[in-house]
Parts: sequence; C-alpha cells; structure tokens
Amino acid sequence: MKSRTEYLTMRVASRRGFVNLTPEVERVVRESAVAEGLVLVNAMHITASVFINDDEQGLHHDYEAWLEKLAPHAPVSQYRHNETGEDNADAHMKRQVMGREVVVAITGGRLDFGPWEQIFYGEFDGRRAKRVLVKVIGE
Repeated sequence: MKSRTEYLTMRVASRRGFVNLTPEVERVVRESAVAEGLVLVNAMHITASVFINDDEQGLHHDYEAWLEKLAPHAPVSQYRHNETGEDNADAHMKRQVMGREVVVAITGGRLDFGPWEQIFYGEFDGRRAKRVLVKVIGE
C-alpha cells in the first residue's frame, strides 16, 4: 500500500470565506502515484471546514447568508463561549454544520467525482494561518 501526507496552509484574509482545494488535492493525488484508493481532506481547526459542493459564486453567497442566519456572529454576547474572551462561537457552530472532512475515492489515479463536485475549505474565523490535512492511501 502507498500513502502520502501533505499539509496545506490556508490564509484567508477575511473572517469568512471559501477556497476551492480541488487543484491542490488533485496535485497531491497525482504525486502519490496511487491509482486506486482514497483521499482524506480534513480541516485541522475547529473553526474551519472541508466540504464538497459546486463551485458557483451564487451558491457560496447563499451559504454565507444561510450560515449567518443559523449562527449569527453578532451580538457576540449571545454566546457563552465568548465569555472566555473569544468572539468566535459562531465559527464553531458554522463548522459543525459544514463538516470537518471529506473522503473521495481515487479511481484510475484521479478523484472520482460526480458532476460539478469540488472540494472546498470553509473559513469561519480567518485572518490567521490554519492547516488542512490531505492523506492519500491505496495502491
């Protein structure tokens, strides 16, 4: 069995944003030389997520608006977590909704996606460097 592990460093300048990770994950899979296997892509911070969806700006806007309705950032006093001096309780909740990780099959040395599927990093408390794990295993 072959494996490859790589850590991507994410730097989103704003508090929230989405980054398409698909080209970087494809590169890691290609460099792994795994023809049949799996790739795990995992946000290694509790205020960020990794998910699969369409790369369409209207959808990204809709996610932003929907998440803000579910867990609004302000007023920060509405969250008990923020009594610790943080102001990111909403980011923890947004991550919980959007998910921590994805696993994608590798078939014929390529990501085995359905139509329009792409891998995204979701940032909900940005402005600092965070890591994403990409782990490829297979033959």
